[in-house]
This record gives sequence, structure tokens and C-alpha cells, in this order.
Amino acid sequence: MADTAKPRASDASQAASSEPRPAPDRWRAVVRPLSRTWALVGYEIRKLRHDPSELLLRAVQPALWLVVFGEVIARLHVISTGPLPYLAFLAPGILAQSVLFISIFYGIASIRERELGIIYKFLVSPASRISLVVGKALSASVRGISQAVIVFALAAALGVSLNLDPLAILGVFAIVILGSALFATLSMIIASLVRTQERFLGIGQLLTMPLFFASNAIYPISDMPGWLAPVARANPLTYEVDALRGWMVLPATNELPAGVDLGILLLATVVLILIEARLYPRMAE
Repeated sequence: MADTAKPRASDASQAASSEPRPAPDRWRAVVRPLSRTWALVGYEIRKLRHDPSELLLRAVQPALWLVVFGEVIARLHVISTGPLPYLAFLAPGILAQSVLFISIFYGIASIRERELGIIYKFLVSPASRISLVVGKALSASVRGISQAVIVFALAAALGVSLNLDPLAILGVFAIVILGSALFATLSMIIASLVRTQERFLGIGQLLTMPLFFASNAIYPISDMPGWLAPVARANPLTYEVDALRGWMVLPATNELPAGVDLGILLLATVVLILIEARLYPRMAE
């Protein structure tokens, strides 16, 4: 009777061994994709450390837009920007434009990696396609954040009233990261569909100007002709600029709540990441 009342040690050990151990497995399932994604971001940071002159060259374009275009249009008083001076209205738009121009050509790096055989190494690595695409999309945000610092410095030098609240600055960086990831993923989709750098560059140049001018970056949607306003509202760059105007400058003049802007950008980014995750193996063909 005593033997039947006490569970045997072998039975207890078998039960313990048969019980699932979810915590370590779940932890590894979360940490591994994140570490592989971060490895690609670190790869991009190392490239910039080896060639920091690219960041200085990237500063020329926003400087020209703010100092030349912005100052001229501000003196003409031809665009109504409500309570914001035109330079304050323009600065978030130029930041979004800089992020767009950097990210939309990011896919050319994937074409070069295909030519060098690096894509094959990525595809045979343990990293999932989602991790690869997210890692590459976030890599573009490294350059986007550098542009944010440059535009902030230029805008401050021109006397723009910036929102220097730490939470607002973090919000600006979050928008820049999301915008960079969105347009970089779009760029990678194009790179997965074309075979040569020349064709990719042609498509990239074809997209940048319509995306920029069919947005609220340099003029409000209310001043657009009737046929252009719906196009601008379907343009994700419009929501990036609107969110930046809510957090970057004072007074805030965003038309939509920040959550709506971020939600639209996040949804568009997720959809593009899923599309590119399916297309990414084509890069190795």
C-alpha cells in the first residue's frame, strides 16, 4: 500500500521529460529572428563607418531645398500655410523627401549583392525571408536618421521653431524609421522584378518625382487641383509628412491624429514586407 501511495521517481522523471518546455523555445523563437535582423542593420552601419562622406553628400540636397527654394517661396508669400511660416511648413516635407530619395534607390544594393553572389548566402542562411526583408528595410533607416539630424540642424540654423521635447524627437525618429522601411521595401520589390541596375534606376527616377510632388511636402493639399488631391491622399508620403508636421515643428499643424498617420504607414509597410518576402528568392535567379 505504501508503494502505491508514493509516485515512483522514474514516473516523475518521465512526466517531467514529457512536459513541454515552452519558455526557452519561445524565447529563442523571438530572439533569433531579431538577432538576425539586427545583424543586417549592423552590416549597414559598418558600411557607413567605412564611407562617412556619403552622409555629407546627402546633406547637399536638403540644404538646397531649404536655403534656396524655401527662402525664395517664403519671400513670395504665394503658398498659404496657416499659422506656420513657410520654412517651418517646408522642413518636415524636405525631411520626408530626403528619406524617400535615399530609400527608393536602396534596392540597387540588392542588385549589386545578387551580382556578387551575396544574395545566395543570405538565402541559405538560417534567417527567414521575413527577417531578411525587415533587416534590409531597417538598414535604410540608418541613413534616414542621419538625414533627420541634418535637416534638424539646417532648420534650426534658419530659425525654424522646432519641437525639442524628447518624446517629440523620438516620434520624429520613429516616423523616419517607418518611412525609410516603407520606401526601401518598395525599392526591393522593384529590384526583385528587374534584372539590371540601369532599368532599376530608370524606374526609381520615374517614381521619385511623382511621389514627392503628389504629396503635401511643399504645398498643402487644399491648394492642389481637384484631380491631384485624391492622388495625394493615396500617397503614403503624405501621411509621413503630416505626422512629421505634428511632431517636428511648432505649432503642430498635422491634419490627422498621429495614430492614424502611423497606422497607415505601418499597414503599408507590413503589406510591402509580405510581398517582398515572397519575391525575395527571385533575386537569386
